[in-house]
Amino acid sequence: MEKEENQNNTSVDQNQDTLNETDNPEENLIKENTKETSQEPKEEIKEPTPEEKIAELEDKVARTFAEMENQRRRFEKEKEDAFEYGGYSFAKEALNLIDNLDRSKQVLENDNKLKGSDALSKALEHLEIIKKDLISIFEKNNIKPIDSLNKKLDPNFHQAMMEIEDDTKEAGTIIQEIQKGFTIKDRLLRPSLVGVSKKVTKKEEKTEENQENSKNK
Repeated sequence: MEKEENQNNTSVDQNQDTLNETDNPEENLIKENTKETSQEPKEEIKEPTPEEKIAELEDKVARTFAEMENQRRRFEKEKEDAFEYGGYSFAKEALNLIDNLDRSKQVLENDNKLKGSDALSKALEHLEIIKKDLISIFEKNNIKPIDSLNKKLDPNFHQAMMEIEDDTKEAGTIIQEIQKGFTIKDRLLRPSLVGVSKKVTKKEEKTEENQENSKNK
């Protein structure tokens, strides 16, 4: 009798477990997935080898040295520019002396009371000597005038202020220098202000042709 009761109790427990598993199938699926994932082996984090660590450190050191070298070169370039072009602003201002000398000469030459007098010729002579001395001092400091007359217009050194009709010159040739330009070493200090030649306009040519035709008629 006792054996039969124990067997009955065991079958009841098994039936109860079966019922519990089938009551909530979603919960059972989660449990199964949890069991499977817990059984999967964890991926091990690979520790870098000593050779890899050394290679990484060498790369960092090489990059640091490259940055230091670039900074050194920039510093050297800035130092050279400061040494070679440190007087750039002063030189540009000093050019006003030459401009004032040229203006003074023009004023004296246009003075009707002084025209033809010895006083005028002596004054102009002294002004020219002073101008030549100034240009000589500039050239010793690598400040040189730009040669412009009868040259082809170069936007790097010349600035065209006007066009002058002239068939004897090729178009774009500098035939008048309004203000002299200068360079300092290989840099432009100020451009030359110039007047350039251009061909006679076609309107004038047509007018001349019409005049000739009217005469022939």
